[in-house]
Amino acid sequence: MNRRDLLKISALAGLATVSAGAAAAETACSTDGTPNQFTPKTAADAKPLDNELGKYAKCPYCGMDRKEHNRTRMLVQYSDDLADGVCSIHCLSLSLGLNIDREPKVIYGPDYASTVEPRPLLPVDQLTYLIGADLKHAMTKRSKHSFASADVAREFQAKHGGTLAKFDDALRESYLDMAADANMVRKNRAERRRRAAEQKHG
Repeated sequence: MNRRDLLKISALAGLATVSAGAAAAETACSTDGTPNQFTPKTAADAKPLDNELGKYAKCPYCGMDRKEHNRTRMLVQYSDDLADGVCSIHCLSLSLGLNIDREPKVIYGPDYASTVEPRPLLPVDQLTYLIGADLKHAMTKRSKHSFASADVAREFQAKHGGTLAKFDDALRESYLDMAADANMVRKNRAERRRRAAEQKHG
């Protein structure tokens, strides 16, 4: 399955997490069919990696701090140089699905095993993914971590399980996990709100 086919699938998966009525009510962008509310809100950026945590500090889809989650964060630069900095492959899936007519120029992912803080970002075509290891991941129950070295990925697999894969495989699995992950995040956030309310009134 090529990336264009994956992006077509992503349109359905991404839109399943938002209100269909609200999306339909918005006017499409002048250059493509992307609803206005999902267009990356930052200006065109020819060098998105320069100070990327400063420019894209929060994930626009879930609000998570990208520096805090630098081991799972991702960044996509579209062909018009609009960029989306997200916290995870889960939220990258949303960006790609909601920007279905905006072609990705480069997608970057982190080297999970690096000891550098924050983890360096590399083009996803250079990364090996480990899917389903017993390693915590942002926004998804089934982890999908990326590694600059295939040998290191195999070492992590030996310790933590999972399946080695390429980016397109990890992206496809993100769409397959979307409904379950959205329900998980929704329940977790509801529980945090409940606890906060109890502390406030307790």
